Order: sequence, then C-alpha cells, then structure tokens
Amino acid sequence: MSTTEVTHHTPNLKEIIHDYRNSLKAGNIGALPATLGLIALVIIFKFSSEYFFTRGNFANLLTQAAPVMVIAMGLIFVLLLGEIDLSAGYASGVCGAVLVVLVSNHGVPWYWALLASIFVGVLLGTLIGTVVARLGIPSFVVTLACFLAFQGILLLIAGEGGTIGISDPAVLAVENSNLSVTASWGFWGVCVGLYTLLGFRRILARRKLGLKGELTILWVLKVLLIAGISFAATYLLNGERGNPPDNSQKGIPIVVPVILGILIVGTFVLTRTTFGRYLYAVGGNAEAARRSGINVKQIRTSAFIICSGLSAIAGLLFASRSNSISPTTGGNSTLLYAVGAAVIGGTSLFGGKGKMRDAILGGLVVAVIDNGMGLLGYGAGIQFLVTGAVLLVSAGVDAVSRKSTSAS
Repeated sequence: MSTTEVTHHTPNLKEIIHDYRNSLKAGNIGALPATLGLIALVIIFKFSSEYFFTRGNFANLLTQAAPVMVIAMGLIFVLLLGEIDLSAGYASGVCGAVLVVLVSNHGVPWYWALLASIFVGVLLGTLIGTVVARLGIPSFVVTLACFLAFQGILLLIAGEGGTIGISDPAVLAVENSNLSVTASWGFWGVCVGLYTLLGFRRILARRKLGLKGELTILWVLKVLLIAGISFAATYLLNGERGNPPDNSQKGIPIVVPVILGILIVGTFVLTRTTFGRYLYAVGGNAEAARRSGINVKQIRTSAFIICSGLSAIAGLLFASRSNSISPTTGGNSTLLYAVGAAVIGGTSLFGGKGKMRDAILGGLVVAVIDNGMGLLGYGAGIQFLVTGAVLLVSAGVDAVSRKSTSAS
C-alpha cells in the first residue's frame, strides 16, 4: 500500500506579477478600476476643496452613502444572474414606511417593526422572483411595473405630499449617532484582528491541501495596508467634529458596523455556501446549471428575495437619516445610484461576476462624486452628468473585459 505525499507550492514575487498580468490581459480586472478611480477622486477633491477631507464631511459621506450601499449589495445578488431590479429603491421606501407607521402610529417596538418591514420586503421579493422565474417575463418589465406599483403603495401609505415622522431614539441613532471613542478603537482592533486571523487560516488551509498559496510578504503588506487605512479613518472619526459642549460628535458612526456586518454575511453567503456557488453558476450559464441539477427557478426567486430584504434594511437607514418617510423615499436617483454603485464597483451587468465589496467601493465612488462636486458648488445637473459618465465608462470596461475573457 503506497501513499502519496501532498506538497504545496508558494509562488515567488515574479510568478505572482506574471499571473496577475495574465489575469488582467484575460479581462479579470475585478475592482481595480473602481479602486484607482476612488483614489483619484479623493486626491482631486482633497486639493480642490478645503472642506472635503474634514472630520465632519468624512462622517457625513459615510452616512450619506450607507442606504445606497445596502441597496447595491442586494442588487448584486440579482445582477449576478444577469437580471435587474428596478423596483429596489421604492421597495426600500415601502418597507421603511411600514417600519415608521408601526413605530410612530401604533407604538410597536422598533425591533418588531424592523422584522415586519423585512418580512414585507421578503414578500415583495417573492412576488417579483416568482413572476420572473416561473412565468419567464423579463425582469426589466416585471420590476418596472413593480417600480410604479410600489410608488403607488408608498403614496397610499404616506399620502400625497405627506410625511410620516419618527422619533424613536433607537431608529434615529443608526444614522445620527456614533460609537464611543473607546468602542471605536475596540471595533477597529476586532476587525483588523479577525481579518488577519482569517487570512492566516486561509493560507495554512491552502498549503495543507497542496494548493498554490499566497506569498507571505504580500499578505503581510496587504494586512498592514488595510490596518493603516482603517487606523487613519478611525483616528479621523474619533476627533471632535461637532460643537462642544452642547453638540459633541466623536467616534465611528453606528451605521458603519451595520454596513460591515451586511458585507461579511453577504460575502460568506456568496463564497462559502452552496447557494452562492449555484448563484454564480446560474449567472455564468443558466442552461448548463440546469443540466447539472441546479434548481434555476428557485435560485432566481431567492436572489430577488434577498434583494428586497436588503432594501428593507435600506428603508430603516432612510428613515433614520431623514427622521421621516415621504412619498419620495427611495425614489429620485436612489435606484440609479445603487445600480451605478454595483457596476462601478466591478459587478458585471452580464451576470456571473461580482462581489459584495463592489457595492462598497462603487458606493464610495458615487458618494465622493456627489459630495465633492457639491462642495465645489456644482449643481445637480453637472453631478448627474459626471456620475453618468463614470457609470458608462464602467459598463464599457465591463463589456471589453468580458470580450477579453471570452477570447482568452
């Protein structure tokens, strides 16, 4: 009886650079354009406006981008299938209205109201997903109809021109309050520690299985870079940005851990579960997935359910930031920004390619453009033009990289 010894291979720096260049040539550019674009925008606005990189504006940028990021993270599940959900914005408005009405008008505790709003989101997603998957109607048509229907429901709940206010401290705290300085540093330490531990475990696991591992020095540099950037952000947010003693503002906004929690759970679902693998498979080739035994209809329905469920979380953020829900909540440019965030971040419109982090990167790009140009005094027209141009370039890069991947 013979045994075969498994050996692992750790690539050197030259091999890593060669593999990365080949990957780029093959069209696998990932989040590189969004990352470079975000860095360029930050540098431009840093030197164009003295107010852009202040503590107060930095915190405002994060809270401003949060609802769009959450909707974008939900849309990624749908976009991975090559589908679209045009109703996600107003779905967040409807779910937010349910939450606000239950809390303000009926005295329901915020946590039960939040569960009820998520349940409504799940029902809306089930409706959309069932019609798309079972009846075969294109998602563009179905969600466009739901866009109009959900807008009508929101008008019925809030009343035309009406606004439903909310004063629950727990709801308002999500977008308007911060962790303490001590808790902020603790949060930073826990996040960096977990990232380092999980990365180290991944390297050891790949080596144990005899797979090509990551060069240790590159992994260390990556950890140090992320730790350094997050340290600088935490230090900036822990500084005073209010008007003490009456209005002291220090610490990481509470919405940041909320966003990070959704990011971690969503990433786990996409990369570590059977459902996530099936989702990529259906998005890459639905017919091949069906022939391999995957329930394609169920996967499609589930993606729309997750999208609308996360829209309900966005509804909470809208209500918290505005202290109310109105007939325009989730409307206007919300959906366009959310789709733009996902695509700009690196998610393909053709399906099969994308990660949860794309929503964060793309959301930051959109928020920086909106925020920075507003500080420079440009009107909404110019802001929409620039954002649209960035989205068009991102879609173009996606199309070109897809052709490169097919050719390779």
